[in-house]
Amino acid sequence: MRSLSEIETVSKRASRAAGFSWGEAEEIGKNIRLLELFGLPGIKNLNLFLSEKKNNIFENLNLILETNKSNKNHFCPISTGISFLDQIDNLKDKIISINNIAYPILFIPFLSRSSEIIGKRIKLKFNQTQIILNFNVNIYSDYNFSDLILKGEDVEISFLENTDTFSEDEWKNLYKLSEDTFVEESESLKQGGAGAGLTDND
Repeated sequence: MRSLSEIETVSKRASRAAGFSWGEAEEIGKNIRLLELFGLPGIKNLNLFLSEKKNNIFENLNLILETNKSNKNHFCPISTGISFLDQIDNLKDKIISINNIAYPILFIPFLSRSSEIIGKRIKLKFNQTQIILNFNVNIYSDYNFSDLILKGEDVEISFLENTDTFSEDEWKNLYKLSEDTFVEESESLKQGGAGAGLTDND
């Protein structure tokens, strides 16, 4: 089994050889590492994408709006992802739609990393598939990613508000139970606490 470090390095070098700048290749390397860490087919998708890139033109999406439509070609998942990551502070309260994006699996890590930056979960929908990205810690979907998705039609990105999974009563009940561990502060505890004691050696 290949190590994550090896996956990142080879993905970065292969992307540079395919015409991406070193900076872009660095981002790709990190992303393929992340996909493989989460058990998603990053290497497989990158291989196909770089092979297709030789003969096809993908459209760059530099400025992301709420509605983004390609004129002719599919959007490049790398340039779109980098733009999204760079512009995340301006996008975090909007619903973003992108009508066509190539190899959407390669776009997923950019959203995952964005989720960590803004501290919000992100929901991604495309081709009847829904994915929840949780603060760059994990990715949840009921889709079987062994079925390769080459193009993402009608992609929608939304940001989920942070909410507790428990009620206020449940929290109060647990907090009350935790109070049994509290120790009442005594004079001896005060003297043994942090800070200067009864004698000062300075």
